[in-house]
Amino acid sequence: MIAGGPLRTAAAAVRERFGTPTYVYDRAALETAVRSALAFPAPFGFTLRYAMKANPNQGILTLFRELGLHIDASSDHEVERARRAGFAPGQIQLTSQMPSARLAEFLEAGVLVNACSLHQLEVLGRLAPGREVSVRMNAGLGSGATNRTNTGGPAASFGIWHEYLGDVKTLAERFNLRITRLHSHIGSGTDPEVWKRVTRMTLHLAAKLPDVGLINLGGGFKVGRMPGEASTDLADVGAHVRQELLAFRDRDGRALHLELEPGTYLVANAGYVVATCVDVVDTGRDGYRFAKLDTGMPEVTRPSLYGAQHPIWVLAEGRPDADVVFVGPCCESGDILTPAPGDPEALAPRRVPQPQIGDLVVIGGAGAYCAAMATINYNSYPQAPEVMLEPDGALRLLRRRQTLEQIWTNEV
Repeated sequence: MIAGGPLRTAAAAVRERFGTPTYVYDRAALETAVRSALAFPAPFGFTLRYAMKANPNQGILTLFRELGLHIDASSDHEVERARRAGFAPGQIQLTSQMPSARLAEFLEAGVLVNACSLHQLEVLGRLAPGREVSVRMNAGLGSGATNRTNTGGPAASFGIWHEYLGDVKTLAERFNLRITRLHSHIGSGTDPEVWKRVTRMTLHLAAKLPDVGLINLGGGFKVGRMPGEASTDLADVGAHVRQELLAFRDRDGRALHLELEPGTYLVANAGYVVATCVDVVDTGRDGYRFAKLDTGMPEVTRPSLYGAQHPIWVLAEGRPDADVVFVGPCCESGDILTPAPGDPEALAPRRVPQPQIGDLVVIGGAGAYCAAMATINYNSYPQAPEVMLEPDGALRLLRRRQTLEQIWTNEV
């Protein structure tokens, strides 16, 4: 599904069958991203986990299970969703900010649990002494397009600060735990040198944990959604990581299995939102021209939250171009789809064919952290449906549009 004729044909079919706004996921693009990630050159074994928080739709989970992926879950609820999608407990690892309320149940079932704080490690030790465990460490380095996508370094609460490794070892000794898996995750970034540094920092910690046989470097591989925006070169990153793992084997004698857990990389550019232009207004000669869409914050929150950029196509021909600010349907000044890069409070008009009421408009880069992070039901807008575009052009419904009755069904 690309800009041009195929996009226009698919978008028109989506609007006719499902209405707008509707999320559309391109199965061929999903499969291509998975194949690329599975080719990561790990020298001593490799497991690819899907960070399902990026998009937990059952249709995507099922596809990824069939392609051989495992799961990175961020909550008890995501563990349950993954199991309902057919993943075996041993294919699921829970790495959660919130201590699990179902820890005993998950351990009994065989779900892998990653201790993300000293408190979590102690609770795990008291509940299940003598077992093999995984710990998430904050190696001291972070990376991200904004501070809100940075999950490492001193400003991030994720994982156990690396200077507390001694406390980790003390707790492990107290409860006879064997730390066999080591996890770190820095955020999003494209620079191979950053990944080389975080690999070295993680291996430095692994060297002090003699039972570790597996390291997990997390995910956060940045994807360029906009034209000219850089994406992570996994082959380049992989070459650096491979060299570090080989050097560690030569120094330490351990051949470490590698795990990665991308989310955005696998789904972002395989997703679109098909929308309709419902109004066009302006604020005079020195102001702006606004195209009001029937999608915005309820379906694509990232621009309002981060100042994130998504490509937008107005599917019209023979029109003069105009500078247009795209806004959503909510009675909310922050419901802006075209903020300035990195600044959700500033506007950045796009040069597009001048929109008219009724035009089809497609927002790209919407496979990750859009449906999963939607501000559904604000202004009582229903949750949008999700559809899979199959390689033969067929459209398969993954989730129906929410009804108004479903919005208030739990009210008493």
